[in-house]
Amino acid sequence: MKNKASAIILMAGNSTRYGNKNKNLETLNNQPVILYSINEFIKNKDIDEIIIVTKKEDINKLSKILPEGKNIRITTGGKERRDSVYNGLKIAKNDIVIIHDGARPNIKQSYINNCLKEMDNYDGCTVGVKAKDTIKIVNKKNEVVETTERINTYQIQTPQVFKKDILLKLHETNRKDNITDDCMLLEQAGYPVKVIDGDYSNLKITTKEDLSILEILMK
Repeated sequence: MKNKASAIILMAGNSTRYGNKNKNLETLNNQPVILYSINEFIKNKDIDEIIIVTKKEDINKLSKILPEGKNIRITTGGKERRDSVYNGLKIAKNDIVIIHDGARPNIKQSYINNCLKEMDNYDGCTVGVKAKDTIKIVNKKNEVVETTERINTYQIQTPQVFKKDILLKLHETNRKDNITDDCMLLEQAGYPVKVIDGDYSNLKITTKEDLSILEILMK
């Protein structure tokens, strides 16, 4: 990939399952959770801009812990995850954007680099891991409708990389759809999305138990 990329790090969620406090500002092995992702993007030569999307009330605390270095900007999030991504996209200056959950602190350079390489062949790429368990699709009554084949079933993580103009346009034209990640927008519009292998240590902090697990993994 020849072009530089903008990294958009999301930390504006409500963290309801964590206890209604911003898990990205919690301490993980003597460092705020959000700094792990920021520092990995600072290290990467293909990232020349970092946009952090957070709640208005957390801007002051976040500003005090930001490292010096690359162009780092802060913007406010929205009501839903998709709104926060959209706010970041609108101010990103590069043609390639990489979206990452700040609550996944165990991000690795290989994830970033391997996703960026796929931008020569795809309009979207995501990190994922093969499902270890059998996954069943159910209806509203919790009745099994379908059983997926494990070999073809992935648990999707972040980072996710996209061509900005395509993702921005899809966000603007699909404001009402319920999406859980940005790859869904490309899938619905008919764009192929590449999945590259990550690993199971790329955990997202959802509960305090997840934080305890990561403290052991990342020592």
